[in-house]
Amino acid sequence: MSGRLKILISGQHGQVSQALQQYLGNQHELIVPGRGLLDLSNPDAIRQQVRSLRPQLIINAAAHTAVDQAESEPELAFAINASAPGVFAEEARELGIPLIHYSTDYVFDGSKQAPYTEDDEPNPLSVYGQSKLAGEQAIGTAGGEHLILRTSWVYSNTGKNFLLTMQRLLQEKPHLRVVADQIGAPTWASTIAASTAALIERWQAGQPGAWGTYHLTAGGETSWFGFAQAIGEHLLAQGKACATLEAIPSSAYPTPAPRPLNSRLDCSRLAREWGVVQPQWRSALHECLAGQA
Repeated sequence: MSGRLKILISGQHGQVSQALQQYLGNQHELIVPGRGLLDLSNPDAIRQQVRSLRPQLIINAAAHTAVDQAESEPELAFAINASAPGVFAEEARELGIPLIHYSTDYVFDGSKQAPYTEDDEPNPLSVYGQSKLAGEQAIGTAGGEHLILRTSWVYSNTGKNFLLTMQRLLQEKPHLRVVADQIGAPTWASTIAASTAALIERWQAGQPGAWGTYHLTAGGETSWFGFAQAIGEHLLAQGKACATLEAIPSSAYPTPAPRPLNSRLDCSRLAREWGVVQPQWRSALHECLAGQA
C-alpha cells in the first residue's frame, strides 16, 4: 500500500504517540483522538471509532504505564493494556489492515543472565507486566497482521519519565541514591518513532519482514544508576548544579511492583527481518538532550 496513509494513533499525549506525530505527520494523514473520543477502557467506544474512521493502519501507542499504581487498580490496567489491544486487533483484522502495538520488557521476570529474545518464555512479575502480556496474547488470538514491538525504559522531553525526573532531582538535591542492579537500555521515544516509520516504509514498499513480535530498544546497556550518571554529566557540562550519586541495590528501594533485574532485549531479529537497527543509547540520549530548550 503506497502513498499517503490514513493512520489512527491512540494515546494522544503519550511520549511515543507524540514522537510518532512528529515523525509521521508530514507523510501521512494522522488521526489522534483524545480520551473524549477514544476511551480505551470502553471496548464499544474503540470499535465505534475504528469503524467510523476506517483507517489504513492502526498504531496503538496508548498504555496504562503507571507501574506501581497498576498494582492497586488491576482492572483498569487490564482494560487498557489487555482488552483494548485485542479490540484494536480484531477491528484491524476486519478491515484487512495491520496493527502496530508497543509492549514492554516487563513481560519477563529478569532472571535470565543474557538478553531476552522473542523466543524466551514470558513470566511477568507485576500487574503491569501481566496486563501487557495479556495484550500481546489478545492480539495474537485476533489473528490479523500485526507487529508487537517490545521496548524498555522509554524517555523523552515530554511527559513523566526518568530523564525529566532525574534532571529535576539532580538539581534540587545534594545527594541521590539510584538503583544500580537493574540492567536495560534507556530508549528515546523518538528512536521508537523513527524505527516505526522505517517499518511502515518497508511495508508500503512491499518489502515487509515477517509479522509478529519483535524487540525494539536502543543499543547497549546500562543501569538506572548509569543512566542517572549520564544525565548528570550533561548537567555538569552545562555548568548546572548536580547532586552526588550513590549506587544502591533494588532491595534498598522497595516499590509496590517488583522490577525485572535484567531488562536487556535482543533486537537482532528486527534487524534481520526488517532491516531496522536502533542507535546506541548514549548517542540517542545526547541527541534528545541537545533538543531541549
